[in-house]
Amino acid sequence: MKKRILLAEDEPNIVESLQFLLERADFDVSVENDGHLALKAALEETPDVLILDVMLPGLDGYEILRRVRTDRRSQDLPVLMLTAKGQREDREMAIEGGVDIFMTKPFANTDIIKAVTELADRPRP
Repeated sequence: MKKRILLAEDEPNIVESLQFLLERADFDVSVENDGHLALKAALEETPDVLILDVMLPGLDGYEILRRVRTDRRSQDLPVLMLTAKGQREDREMAIEGGVDIFMTKPFANTDIIKAVTELADRPRP
């Protein structure tokens, strides 16, 4: 069975690129471009990996991460934060929030596939 990826991203070019890459790597990808909808999907659809942008309409990625980590349904969900905000403070906020992997845009395609595969294959309690 294909691993399910939830992509929370509002930039159409990034969505198109990531969706193509991930589907080519044999992942099943769903996309939400609004923070509230992304949180709802993360909690109710239980994907294998959440790829989370920081800057989303509605709720930002840090708030989504906080809520995912405090909800028993999703507290162990692997999260890859992918953002253009690559300052040290941004990375520290993500790590303090419980992100598994933090990557900045622009990104290398091979790095994304490697990170998502690592997270998707990680045993979950």
